[in-house]
Amino acid sequence: MLKLILGNRTYSSWSLRGWLACKQAGLPFEEQLIPLREGDWQARKRQPDIAVSRGTLPVLWDGDTAAWNALGIIDYLDQLTDGTRFWPQDRAARAFIQSVAVEMQSGYMPLRQALPMNVRRHYRDVQLPDDVLADVARIDSLWSEALERFGGPWLAGAEFGAADIMFAPVASRFSTYGVTLSDAARRYRVAVMAHPWMVEWITAAAEEPWVLAHNERD
Repeated sequence: MLKLILGNRTYSSWSLRGWLACKQAGLPFEEQLIPLREGDWQARKRQPDIAVSRGTLPVLWDGDTAAWNALGIIDYLDQLTDGTRFWPQDRAARAFIQSVAVEMQSGYMPLRQALPMNVRRHYRDVQLPDDVLADVARIDSLWSEALERFGGPWLAGAEFGAADIMFAPVASRFSTYGVTLSDAARRYRVAVMAHPWMVEWITAAAEEPWVLAHNERD
């Protein structure tokens, strides 16, 4: 059986992506949650099952085979499911959706640093720096274009997929910090947060005892 090693549901955006990918694959998997920066974390991340990813979470194990990094996990699971569950089949749609997914994986550092994921909190009147506003505007435009081109309700059209997995933590951030969006992007954010898997994740996060101070605001 597949095994996903993940971090705190409250804070770990990459763990959320890996977990959503496993859910999307529809294959049985077990979870092992390791609280970030708790107890023997420094020693624990040097153990072989995590060291393979240079100490980052999540890591997906399939027997002796490991996949890590959100798109690495998605690609591995895509192969296991014969390319049927993650990416659109239309060539033009696939090119656009893969490009925005890669952009999410590699970009938006100002947004990530200023608005860390915290699914247990909601803030109001958060002032966003210009570089974060630029990230928000870019994401809003990509969501809006995808929804218009492919008909929604998800970024590639009728089916939830890889791009939605990649942007789910961003939808969570926008909810947590009350970020203003266009009507189309706002509706998409609401749809993501109402997805049964997101509800399941957030419900489980509410039961976690751990608090990471640098992910909390006063």
